[in-house]
Amino acid sequence: MTSVFDLAPETPVVPVVVIEDAADAVPLARALVAGGLPLIEVTLRTPTALDAVRAIAAEVPDAVVGAGTVVSAAGVAEAVGAGARFLVSPGWTERLLGAMRESGVPFLPGVSTASEVVALLEQGVDAMKFFPAEAAGGVPYLKSLAGPLPQARFCPTGGVSPANARDYLSLPNVGCVGGTWMLPPDALAARDWARVETLAREAAAVRVPVGG
Repeated sequence: MTSVFDLAPETPVVPVVVIEDAADAVPLARALVAGGLPLIEVTLRTPTALDAVRAIAAEVPDAVVGAGTVVSAAGVAEAVGAGARFLVSPGWTERLLGAMRESGVPFLPGVSTASEVVALLEQGVDAMKFFPAEAAGGVPYLKSLAGPLPQARFCPTGGVSPANARDYLSLPNVGCVGGTWMLPPDALAARDWARVETLAREAAAVRVPVGG
Protein backbone atom coordinates (compact mmCIF):
# COMPACT_ATOMS: atom_id res chain seq x y z
CA MET A 1 0.00 0.00 0.00
CA THR A 2 1.08 3.56 -0.66
CA SER A 3 2.53 5.30 2.38
CA VAL A 4 1.39 8.68 3.65
CA PHE A 5 4.96 9.79 2.99
CA ASP A 6 4.45 9.06 -0.72
CA LEU A 7 1.32 11.23 -1.09
CA ALA A 8 3.30 14.48 -1.22
CA PRO A 9 6.97 13.50 -0.91
CA GLU A 10 8.27 17.05 -1.35
CA THR A 11 6.12 18.39 1.49
CA PRO A 12 8.01 18.53 4.80
CA VAL A 13 5.13 19.73 6.99
CA VAL A 14 1.58 18.48 7.48
CA PRO A 15 -0.74 21.17 8.89
CA VAL A 16 -2.86 19.75 11.70
CA VAL A 17 -6.16 21.58 11.38
CA VAL A 18 -9.02 21.97 13.85
CA ILE A 19 -12.05 23.43 12.05
CA GLU A 20 -14.90 24.88 14.10
CA ASP A 21 -16.89 26.30 11.17
CA ALA A 22 -17.22 24.14 8.05
CA ALA A 23 -17.48 27.31 5.95
CA ASP A 24 -13.82 27.98 6.72
CA ALA A 25 -12.63 24.63 5.38
CA VAL A 26 -12.29 25.49 1.70
CA PRO A 27 -10.62 28.93 2.01
CA LEU A 28 -8.29 27.57 4.69
CA ALA A 29 -7.31 24.61 2.53
CA ARG A 30 -6.77 26.85 -0.47
CA ALA A 31 -4.48 29.08 1.57
CA LEU A 32 -2.43 26.10 2.75
CA VAL A 33 -2.15 24.68 -0.77
CA ALA A 34 -1.15 28.06 -2.17
CA GLY A 35 1.54 28.24 0.49
CA GLY A 36 2.96 24.88 -0.55
CA LEU A 37 1.37 22.57 2.03
CA PRO A 38 -1.08 20.35 0.13
CA LEU A 39 -1.13 17.49 2.67
CA ILE A 40 -3.76 18.59 5.20
CA GLU A 41 -4.82 16.68 8.32
CA VAL A 42 -8.27 17.69 9.55
CA THR A 43 -8.69 16.44 13.10
CA LEU A 44 -11.94 14.77 14.06
CA ARG A 45 -12.26 16.86 17.21
CA THR A 46 -15.23 19.03 16.24
CA PRO A 47 -18.78 18.33 15.04
CA THR A 48 -17.94 20.02 11.73
CA ALA A 49 -14.79 18.00 10.98
CA LEU A 50 -16.35 15.49 8.58
CA ASP A 51 -18.18 18.25 6.71
CA ALA A 52 -14.85 20.06 6.43
CA VAL A 53 -13.14 16.97 5.00
CA ARG A 54 -16.01 16.53 2.57
CA ALA A 55 -15.84 20.15 1.39
CA ILE A 56 -12.07 20.15 0.91
CA ALA A 57 -12.17 16.86 -0.97
CA ALA A 58 -14.87 18.19 -3.29
CA GLU A 59 -13.69 21.76 -3.84
CA VAL A 60 -9.90 21.88 -3.44
CA PRO A 61 -8.55 19.37 -5.96
CA ASP A 62 -4.90 20.20 -5.28
CA ALA A 63 -5.27 19.36 -1.59
CA VAL A 64 -4.60 15.89 -0.22
CA VAL A 65 -6.99 15.92 2.70
CA GLY A 66 -6.83 13.40 5.49
CA ALA A 67 -8.45 12.83 8.86
CA GLY A 68 -6.63 12.94 12.17
CA THR A 69 -7.56 11.92 15.70
CA VAL A 70 -9.10 8.76 14.27
CA VAL A 71 -9.67 6.53 17.30
CA SER A 72 -12.31 3.99 16.26
CA ALA A 73 -13.33 1.72 13.41
CA ALA A 74 -16.46 3.83 13.01
CA GLY A 75 -14.30 6.94 12.72
CA VAL A 76 -12.27 5.26 9.99
CA ALA A 77 -15.39 4.50 7.96
CA GLU A 78 -16.82 7.99 8.44
CA ALA A 79 -13.57 9.70 7.47
CA VAL A 80 -13.04 7.66 4.33
CA GLY A 81 -16.70 8.10 3.43
CA ALA A 82 -16.24 11.86 3.67
CA GLY A 83 -13.31 11.74 1.26
CA ALA A 84 -10.26 11.45 3.50
CA ARG A 85 -7.27 10.22 1.52
CA PHE A 86 -5.21 9.29 4.56
CA LEU A 87 -5.80 8.58 8.25
CA VAL A 88 -3.86 9.53 11.37
CA SER A 89 -4.39 8.21 14.90
CA PRO A 90 -2.79 9.29 18.19
CA GLY A 91 -2.35 5.61 19.11
CA TRP A 92 -3.52 2.21 17.96
CA THR A 93 -5.22 -1.02 18.93
CA GLU A 94 -5.57 -4.25 16.98
CA ARG A 95 -9.15 -3.34 16.06
CA LEU A 96 -8.28 0.19 14.95
CA LEU A 97 -5.28 -1.01 12.98
CA GLY A 98 -7.43 -3.60 11.22
CA ALA A 99 -9.99 -0.97 10.26
CA MET A 100 -7.31 1.36 8.92
CA ARG A 101 -5.82 -1.47 6.86
CA GLU A 102 -9.22 -2.38 5.43
CA SER A 103 -9.98 1.24 4.55
CA GLY A 104 -7.70 1.10 1.52
CA VAL A 105 -6.10 4.49 2.23
CA PRO A 106 -2.65 5.18 3.72
CA PHE A 107 -2.52 5.59 7.49
CA LEU A 108 -0.23 6.66 10.31
CA PRO A 109 -0.90 4.86 13.60
CA GLY A 110 0.45 6.70 16.60
CA VAL A 111 3.34 5.46 18.76
CA SER A 112 5.39 6.86 21.61
CA THR A 113 7.49 3.86 22.73
CA ALA A 114 9.93 1.42 21.21
CA SER A 115 7.65 -1.48 22.08
CA GLU A 116 4.78 0.06 20.11
CA VAL A 117 7.10 0.56 17.14
CA VAL A 118 8.24 -3.07 17.26
CA ALA A 119 4.63 -4.26 17.51
CA LEU A 120 3.69 -2.32 14.39
CA LEU A 121 6.74 -3.56 12.51
CA GLU A 122 5.61 -7.10 13.35
CA GLN A 123 2.32 -6.21 11.68
CA GLY A 124 4.14 -5.05 8.55
CA VAL A 125 3.54 -1.35 9.26
CA ASP A 126 6.60 0.90 8.98
CA ALA A 127 5.00 4.38 8.65
CA MET A 128 3.96 5.84 11.99
CA LYS A 129 3.01 9.04 13.80
CA PHE A 130 5.30 9.83 16.74
CA PHE A 131 3.06 11.48 19.32
CA PRO A 132 3.27 13.49 21.48
CA ALA A 133 6.67 14.13 19.96
CA GLU A 134 8.28 16.59 22.37
CA ALA A 135 6.72 15.10 25.50
CA ALA A 136 7.74 11.57 24.43
CA GLY A 137 11.43 12.40 24.02
CA GLY A 138 11.65 14.51 20.89
CA VAL A 139 14.61 14.50 18.54
CA PRO A 140 16.98 12.59 20.88
CA TYR A 141 14.45 9.77 21.29
CA LEU A 142 13.85 9.37 17.56
CA LYS A 143 17.59 9.52 16.93
CA SER A 144 18.01 6.66 19.40
CA LEU A 145 15.35 4.59 17.62
CA ALA A 146 17.04 4.98 14.23
CA GLY A 147 19.86 2.58 15.17
CA PRO A 148 17.95 -0.55 16.24
CA LEU A 149 14.79 0.16 14.21
CA PRO A 150 15.94 1.83 10.98
CA GLN A 151 13.01 0.49 8.97
CA ALA A 152 10.48 2.60 10.90
CA ARG A 153 9.67 6.09 9.57
CA PHE A 154 7.86 8.73 11.53
CA CYS A 155 5.80 11.89 11.31
CA PRO A 156 6.48 13.59 14.66
CA THR A 157 3.56 15.67 15.90
CA GLY A 158 3.01 17.45 19.19
CA GLY A 159 5.25 20.33 20.17
CA VAL A 160 6.84 20.65 16.73
CA SER A 161 7.53 24.29 15.88
CA PRO A 162 9.68 26.47 13.63
CA ALA A 163 12.37 26.23 16.32
CA ASN A 164 12.75 22.44 16.09
CA ALA A 165 11.13 21.32 12.82
CA ARG A 166 14.41 21.30 10.93
CA ASP A 167 16.03 19.20 13.69
CA TYR A 168 13.32 16.58 13.29
CA LEU A 169 13.50 16.65 9.50
CA SER A 170 17.26 16.13 9.60
CA LEU A 171 16.76 12.67 11.09
CA PRO A 172 16.94 9.73 8.66
CA ASN A 173 13.80 8.13 10.11
CA VAL A 174 11.55 11.20 9.79
CA GLY A 175 9.49 11.60 6.62
CA CYS A 176 7.62 14.76 7.59
CA VAL A 177 6.42 16.62 10.66
CA GLY A 178 2.94 17.66 11.75
CA GLY A 179 2.23 21.04 13.28
CA THR A 180 -0.12 23.91 13.89
CA TRP A 181 2.18 26.91 13.95
CA MET A 182 1.06 28.08 10.51
CA LEU A 183 -2.50 28.22 11.86
CA PRO A 184 -2.44 30.79 14.68
CA PRO A 185 -5.81 31.10 16.43
CA ASP A 186 -6.04 34.85 15.86
CA ALA A 187 -5.53 34.44 12.11
CA LEU A 188 -8.19 31.74 11.96
CA ALA A 189 -10.61 33.81 14.04
CA ALA A 190 -10.09 36.76 11.71
CA ARG A 191 -10.26 34.51 8.63
CA ASP A 192 -6.95 36.03 7.59
CA TRP A 193 -6.22 33.51 4.85
CA ALA A 194 -3.44 35.65 3.39
CA ARG A 195 -1.52 35.36 6.66
CA VAL A 196 -2.12 31.61 6.74
CA GLU A 197 -0.75 31.36 3.21
CA THR A 198 2.35 33.32 4.18
CA LEU A 199 2.99 31.17 7.24
CA ALA A 200 2.39 28.03 5.18
CA ARG A 201 4.95 29.19 2.63
CA GLU A 202 7.49 29.72 5.42
CA ALA A 203 6.74 26.26 6.81
CA ALA A 204 7.08 24.65 3.40
CA ALA A 205 10.56 26.16 3.14
CA VAL A 206 11.73 24.23 6.20
CA ARG A 207 13.55 21.58 4.26
CA VAL A 208 16.83 19.93 5.04
CA PRO A 209 19.33 20.07 2.16
CA VAL A 210 20.64 16.77 0.83
CA GLY A 211 23.67 15.83 2.88
CA GLY A 212 22.65 17.81 5.90
